Amino acid sequence: MSTHPSPTRGPLRRRAVTAMAALLAMLAVLLAPGTAHASPAVQYTNPLAAQRADPHIFRHTDGYYYFTATVPQYDRIVLRRATTLQGLATAPETVIWRKHTSGEMGAHIWAPEIHFINGKWYVYFAAGRADDVWRIRMYVLENSSADPLSGTWTERGRITTPWDTFSLDATTFVANGVRYLLWAQQEPNISTNSNLYIARMGANPWTITGATTRLTVPTLAWETRGYKVAEGPAVLQRNGRLFLTYSASATDANYCLGMLTASASADPLQASSWTKSANPVFATSAATGQYGPGHNSFTVSEDGQSDIMVYHDRNYRDISGDPLNDPNRRTRLQKVYWTANGTPDFGIPVPDGATPARLMSYDQPGYAVRHWDYRARLEANVSPLADSQFRLVAGLSGSGTVSLESTNFPGYFLRHRDYAAWVQKGDGTSLFNADASFARRAGLSGTGTVSLEAVNFPGYFLRHRAGQVWLEQNDGTGAFRDSASFILE
Repeated sequence: MSTHPSPTRGPLRRRAVTAMAALLAMLAVLLAPGTAHASPAVQYTNPLAAQRADPHIFRHTDGYYYFTATVPQYDRIVLRRATTLQGLATAPETVIWRKHTSGEMGAHIWAPEIHFINGKWYVYFAAGRADDVWRIRMYVLENSSADPLSGTWTERGRITTPWDTFSLDATTFVANGVRYLLWAQQEPNISTNSNLYIARMGANPWTITGATTRLTVPTLAWETRGYKVAEGPAVLQRNGRLFLTYSASATDANYCLGMLTASASADPLQASSWTKSANPVFATSAATGQYGPGHNSFTVSEDGQSDIMVYHDRNYRDISGDPLNDPNRRTRLQKVYWTANGTPDFGIPVPDGATPARLMSYDQPGYAVRHWDYRARLEANVSPLADSQFRLVAGLSGSGTVSLESTNFPGYFLRHRDYAAWVQKGDGTSLFNADASFARRAGLSGTGTVSLEAVNFPGYFLRHRAGQVWLEQNDGTGAFRDSASFILE
């Protein structure tokens, strides 16, 4: 069922597996049961915040998450904090700065980011002039208070770059002890709206020094729909590499994320150190009702074990007038997964509501329950990722039960039929509802695992056997317990 929402559409059988991936899968089988998986399940409810675009969340050592974003009036910078990511949804919001009434920083207050550098707080943002709203440049605020919701925010002025042209979306990161600034700018004599640039930071967090490097220019079809755009850079450092995501195309349903990748040991100031993804790594999903995902940042889960992508999108495709005048971009969260070769897999923008998880095998580490041609099976290195993501929702058959809804085919649920497990569209009948409802039990094998017992067949559990998922009666053996136990990831 990887590519069809109804039986009338033929499945696209994409089964290419590299020799390395196959070897990794074989090694995974040899690992002992219960081997730690990439990271435990985390669950949030989307959207996190209505009418908040270009979101940036920073987790500080004081135990708080700090959240800022673009407001639709483009007239101020807001900040909220909470000890959990979900808590940001209801945390009070403080206005920490307002636009000027004239001159610089007088219009189009865009894309603030908050960072803690050398014991002080800094907010990077873009702004136009009150008398020339499209003269967008980058600016910095500073606050020396321990609590950025109090104290005084001092304007440190404009970030000076090699050209006095349209520039925005400044962000900063440290690699190998060196702090860098990344940003988007329109370079003279290049017919694009914005390209990505990098430079070292100088004596303070609002000054760059040395050579400026152009990292990428939007030239591919998915980067140039509506406008030729590369903007909103964000950096994720893992597995000996730097992953730089950026937003491309117009800010409507065409908006999407691309990615540049470099070795952590390479010089990030050399454009040749970076490789661009041939296709978007995150894009609109009509199936889940999420349009124009982009301008992301990264943070970590409360337990510090999962990378979380923060981004905005809309829940409708068609926009009246200029997308910049549409206020309904929403801040959203979802977990970042990692492939066998150590690269991030962002999947698709998940449906609104509870974020999904994956059912990972306890006794075959690295193997996940996935759907394929409607049949539930166990497989390593699942692609597309969403085939192995399920929302754990209130059971269709009533309270005290749980149902597993497909992420990329909302309305389709994991159910048993003739003792086999399938992913099929809910038809509302009592039979389907019962077949798709399970009692969530403590795992039959191992702490930290779960087992799913059929509501209408007590004593029967979902388990994997011969590469597929079945509903079978617990025979009490260790082999059954292991194969009926799953780790939520």
